[in-house]
Amino acid sequence: MASGGGMKGFYRQKKKTTVGGGVAKPSAGAFKKKATGASLKGSSISPVEGDIAPPSALVSHDSFDLGEWLEHSAEEEALRQFDMDMRFGPCLGITRQERWERAARLGLNPPVELAGLLRGGASVKPDCLWEGRI
Repeated sequence: MASGGGMKGFYRQKKKTTVGGGVAKPSAGAFKKKATGASLKGSSISPVEGDIAPPSALVSHDSFDLGEWLEHSAEEEALRQFDMDMRFGPCLGITRQERWERAARLGLNPPVELAGLLRGGASVKPDCLWEGRI
């Protein structure tokens, strides 16, 4: 029969003991206070200077170009809305033209005004909004 006590009985906590049988206590040096901004007022070191480096997750060496997202024509906006509309099927891996033709072939009634933009529009991008981002 199994012994009682459940998880706590099975995984018992083991404490560090000294030679005399007592529990080892941390030394007084372990509890020393670190220097704060208030205690550094008279010293030559400021809390901003020193060996403290920001975590690498907070440092970015690339700049995110918002111009691509913010500045676009009304035609491009209509095509982006077409890209985000899931009624016409997935848009990754095919061009906007191919997606529009597939939707028309399947009877999904894609917007007719987009057909002219896709066939003759040199100012619009052929790939969908998510191409190269996902």
